[in-house]
Amino acid sequence: MTLRPYPGLTIACAILFAILCGLGTWQLERLQWKLALIARVNSHMAAAPLPLNVILAMGGDDAQYRRVALAGRFDHAREAYVFTTDQGAAVYHVLTPFRTDDGKMLMVDRGEVPKEMIDPASRAAGNVAGEVHVTGVWRIPDPPGAFTPLPDTSHRIWFARDLKAIAAADQLSLTAPVVIEADATPNPGGWPRGGQTVVSFRNQHLSYAVTWFGLALCLLGVWLAYHISKGRIAFK
Repeated sequence: MTLRPYPGLTIACAILFAILCGLGTWQLERLQWKLALIARVNSHMAAAPLPLNVILAMGGDDAQYRRVALAGRFDHAREAYVFTTDQGAAVYHVLTPFRTDDGKMLMVDRGEVPKEMIDPASRAAGNVAGEVHVTGVWRIPDPPGAFTPLPDTSHRIWFARDLKAIAAADQLSLTAPVVIEADATPNPGGWPRGGQTVVSFRNQHLSYAVTWFGLALCLLGVWLAYHISKGRIAFK
């Protein structure tokens, strides 16, 4: 058997091989983290609603995606509308300030309405006055991105759930920087339509890990084939 690999090339390939294997291992670790996150969120969504004071006492990540039960009143005069799409159609999420019976102020995403029903007068039955009970999902919204359009403040239309800016526009002091996404309990008249919470996590870590480990094996194969072709490695 002959084993005389080129030293410089072998060292360079060994370093690259270690990097590729390290990246594959990191992706496997990320896979386990993502699976644990998905399991935790599914557990939160399946659990019974918690009182507001219990949710507020939790940390941000622990409270995320938990269901919460609220009692209080909506301030329908200060609705805000967040543009999005649903199956290709333009819709608006109705964000409404909600004051609980003990004086806390939160923002509730009551659900979506089509473009032609953004005017509250077109769905007056759904804007119930007085004491109401709301069950929803506790969400910390994503911040606006670099390419998020500026809001149309004259029509109270936003293109991200930018709670800080929405609250500032109406001089609201929110108890927590979260959105309560109302569940699918029907509103009078059918609008807004709640139950719009989407639980979807991109999870391609396994395919990434396979890619990195595959590149490492390819590198090893190229190194071996090159040295065999040069007669530096022989198995006789």
